[in-house]
Amino acid sequence: MARSKTGIHYSAEDNRNGFLFALPWIIGFICFSIIPLATSFYYSFTSFNPVKDPVWVGLDNYKYVLNDPLTYKALGNTLFMAFVSTPVNLFVALVLASLLNKSFRGRGVARTIFFMPSVIPMVAATMVWIWMFDPTYGYINRVLSWFGINGPSWLVDPNYTKWALVLMGTWNVGTTMLVCLAALQEVPRSYYESAEIDGANAFVRFFRITLPCVAPVIVYQAILNIINAFQYFTQVYVIINASSGGGSSDVSGGPANSILMYPLHLFNTAFSFMKMGRASAMAWILFVIVGLLTVVMTTLSKKVNDNAGGE
Repeated sequence: MARSKTGIHYSAEDNRNGFLFALPWIIGFICFSIIPLATSFYYSFTSFNPVKDPVWVGLDNYKYVLNDPLTYKALGNTLFMAFVSTPVNLFVALVLASLLNKSFRGRGVARTIFFMPSVIPMVAATMVWIWMFDPTYGYINRVLSWFGINGPSWLVDPNYTKWALVLMGTWNVGTTMLVCLAALQEVPRSYYESAEIDGANAFVRFFRITLPCVAPVIVYQAILNIINAFQYFTQVYVIINASSGGGSSDVSGGPANSILMYPLHLFNTAFSFMKMGRASAMAWILFVIVGLLTVVMTTLSKKVNDNAGGE
């Protein structure tokens, strides 16, 4: 007979039954998480592909990856998406949430409209954006022409390809917007009333009241978005394959490798060049990078939470 902190007594039979109920998840976690992780770690030290047995090569894979210029090109593109696209997305989500936090007719419909892009399959959405970015027939350049602006070749010119991805990302901020909206609704109305009595305008109220109160939520969303940026794959894969007519032999990273993201480079290494051991090394390097960034961002989040609590 065991006694929990809540004072409830559990018999050996209860513990056994609880373990049996959890056993399917435990087996699944071991088979589909622990074993693949351990296997990948082993393969990262081998020369391996699906048609031959792994051969131990030590640190050769890591040395190759760390000396490969494409690795740094892909990592630079990924960092661009993490630290440029993330602030833009958070800003757009916060602005939309602020607008939808006000009372007006049709607010529920507006919330639904802004959230809907988040539930559209990414492949379908990317195909629509490819058409919109078309330099001749796309709506984006057509709108720019109304203002006398000659729109660029968004997905062809290396100077604009990553900015096209940033623009695509702003369309898919529905989930972040809802989280920010929930945070805004938790800000006490009395804060705003006191600020209005003191004569604070909307600009001051936003930066002195709204932003500090929702800062912990924003930092949390920033952590998630940065982690997701290091998994940025589907959009660039679809764009590159659509541009090449779906040819499976095309393993480029777009014009001048300008949209070669780290996960895409890893995918090409593993499944186009069949360098599974090298790809495993790339995956573990990515794991270390994301882990370090997560620690830094979590520490920052704790400091922001402490400062918010102190106020």
